[in-house]
Amino acid sequence: MADPQNANPTILNASDLPTRRRRASSDKTAQNGPGIFSYPSPAYSNDPFSQATNSKAESDSDSDSIVEPIDEQEIYDLISTISDPEHPLSLGSLAVVSLPDISIKPTIPSRPQSTLQTVTVLVTPTITHCSLATVIGLGVRVRLEQSLPARFRVDVRIKEGTHSTAEEVNKQLADKERVAAAMENGTLMGVVKKMLETCQ
Repeated sequence: MADPQNANPTILNASDLPTRRRRASSDKTAQNGPGIFSYPSPAYSNDPFSQATNSKAESDSDSDSIVEPIDEQEIYDLISTISDPEHPLSLGSLAVVSLPDISIKPTIPSRPQSTLQTVTVLVTPTITHCSLATVIGLGVRVRLEQSLPARFRVDVRIKEGTHSTAEEVNKQLADKERVAAAMENGTLMGVVKKMLETCQ
């Protein structure tokens, strides 16, 4: 989210970013292959436990009443690997998105037990006059809308005091018609698609 005036933004080390994902460097089995004492698990055709487990898994997947909990860390993991449109770095590495700036709250405050929830992400541009703030906000919104269940509403905004035209950018990102029109723009969606290629 930089321009020629911000050719050297602050960059965070990827290994210092909060995540629940397994890091490839710490997974020795992935690096070195199976260990010396690794054996294939035996296949028992009459194993009563495997049948019980399978039938329970099937009944769980058929049940619509079970709601998988999603928290702020999971949201961060979804968006932190989005690449910046100008720098070959992720939004997490540039601190454009950060864990403390993500919140999940009931969409209807008077009904906190409802499964409808709103995910709010505050985006912090690397410079106060970033010309691509709207594109970055759109990329974050598209990523979340494609990844989250329909019970989530997505609210992406520029963090207060971090951008010179934050109010205008926030109006664009909150306007469903403008977002829909932007998603029909081939050039703009090409940029967003390129940003999302690095998502894990």
